[in-house]
Amino acid sequence: MAKRMKEKALARKENKDTRPQASAKYVRISPFKVRVVLDTVRGKSVNEALATLLATPKSASEPIRKVIESATANAEHNQGLSRADLYVAEIFADGGPVLKRVNPVSKGRAHRINKRTSHITVILDTVKEGK
Repeated sequence: MAKRMKEKALARKENKDTRPQASAKYVRISPFKVRVVLDTVRGKSVNEALATLLATPKSASEPIRKVIESATANAEHNQGLSRADLYVAEIFADGGPVLKRVNPVSKGRAHRINKRTSHITVILDTVKEGK
């Protein structure tokens, strides 16, 4: 049994995604609002994506910009890649935990308020010669 576990561990290590990435967890913005901004930068080069985010007047643009800059720094520091060769290969926002609050209304009732959070993940890749 231990031999099979070692084989599985080696297989996982070989199949591991080595592209530079970064993530921000528990960002206090709804994933629906974040995804609107994510769609504007998906597939762009890093420099173009950051310029787009600086000009975007949405509250989600700042945390997304920080995550892209973090992924770029990871690529430069850990893998020695050039910033000019990087583009946003994958970027997505998953839902995090929901903070549940109540708003009191008439006749002793209460309306639920869901304060949603997001987990933003960015995966960069190098531009291929044919792209």
